[in-house]
Amino acid sequence: MSLLAYAGAALAEIAGCFAFWAWLRLDRSPYWLLPGMVSLALFAYLLTLVESEAAGRAYAAYGGIYIVAAILWLWGFEGHRPDRWDLAGGAICLLGTSIIIFGPRSG
Repeated sequence: MSLLAYAGAALAEIAGCFAFWAWLRLDRSPYWLLPGMVSLALFAYLLTLVESEAAGRAYAAYGGIYIVAAILWLWGFEGHRPDRWDLAGGAICLLGTSIIIFGPRSG
């Protein structure tokens, strides 16, 4: 369930932020902000569904998933193929996320 919440949160956050990007940087209508704000609220809600005893740990683990999702957005929605540095950085971030999520906890 947590991985689905993380994936949904990443998509919602990127879509929401892109709406603001489109408005300010791509000269789109201010009406782009309405779905953008809804998407950002959905992002925050989805992170509350992550199973974690501490919000900070949930957010830290989310960071790597967000980075990989942003690289996929770059490729799929913006048409820029990730280079080897994008891919290497994303892999390193996923490794860090895996350590945070699956690492043994004391207590």
